[in-house]
Amino acid sequence: MSGPQARILITGASGCVGQYIAEELYRHSDAELLLLLRDPAKLQAIPRQDPRVTLLVGDLRELGVHADAIASATRIIHTATAWGDPVRAQAVNVDAVKELLRLANPQVLEQVIYFSTASLLDRNLKLLPEAQAHGTEYIQTKAICLGQLEQHGLAERVVAIFPTLVFGGKLGEAGRPNGGDLHPTSYLTAGLKEAVRFMGLAKWLRTDASFHFIHAADIAKVCAHLATTPHQANPEPGQGPIRRLVLGQAAVTVNQTVASLCRWRRSWYPSFGLDLKGWLINGLIKFLRIEITPWDLFSIRYRHFIHQPVSPPERFGLVSAAPTLEAVFEMAGLPRRGKVRG
Repeated sequence: MSGPQARILITGASGCVGQYIAEELYRHSDAELLLLLRDPAKLQAIPRQDPRVTLLVGDLRELGVHADAIASATRIIHTATAWGDPVRAQAVNVDAVKELLRLANPQVLEQVIYFSTASLLDRNLKLLPEAQAHGTEYIQTKAICLGQLEQHGLAERVVAIFPTLVFGGKLGEAGRPNGGDLHPTSYLTAGLKEAVRFMGLAKWLRTDASFHFIHAADIAKVCAHLATTPHQANPEPGQGPIRRLVLGQAAVTVNQTVASLCRWRRSWYPSFGLDLKGWLINGLIKFLRIEITPWDLFSIRYRHFIHQPVSPPERFGLVSAAPTLEAVFEMAGLPRRGKVRG
């Protein structure tokens, strides 16, 4: 594990994934933590006043004020990101990454763990042409940044992390917005409430689609392992200088997911249902006049967002906190029966 001289900079440190990583490193390493965040009050998973923790308060688009701290980092874990606004996405997801690496000291920096998204990659971890052509501003800017990193002088020190669908935190309720958990709740975990509400309809439908998922606690395990062991040249066959790691558990189908949710909620899951063929989905979109983007249309046709290899903690000799959907439901605090509050 890292010695006391290791200085690990984490951007987006108050976010869901950022806090899980900060906590994992705080509890299981001796590294000094440089936490870049905008609102210190949101950091709950570790003690903010600990001498091992230095808060770098500010916006990722204004990194110059923290130039000295960035230059002192031996490792960087870059989780911060932006979406929704194309201008901000470009500034945060592309321009700020360039500036971050410019401010890093190449004589000191050993490794950069850069967070992207698995939506960029095909089954063999190659860039999807459709992601670059039709992706949202978030997906497109992540694709641009990855391409630039491949050509960067520090490329051999970069590990690109591609999380699949991310769970994290707990379901909230009245008076306890995060369910009493110190970590923020991910969008996917929060979405479990809606999933339960529509479960009565969903269990009568069938669709040919599959995906990977990963819990933020397991992302943190992998990142802490990478950040506290000697960096090495990319050992993955068929890749470039940057190591690409898709973080996820074994793929599950949408039908298996609905069945698992029914079992968890102790609800009957029928052995048959209406098969949502592609032509039927397209027909419903036209009939209901649903506005759909080119990326949405591609996702409906692509259906199987699966990757090989996929990297759960076990690939690094670690043990997953949530290897199954049932473990995800338990960690989220999803009730076994009755109404889901909130």
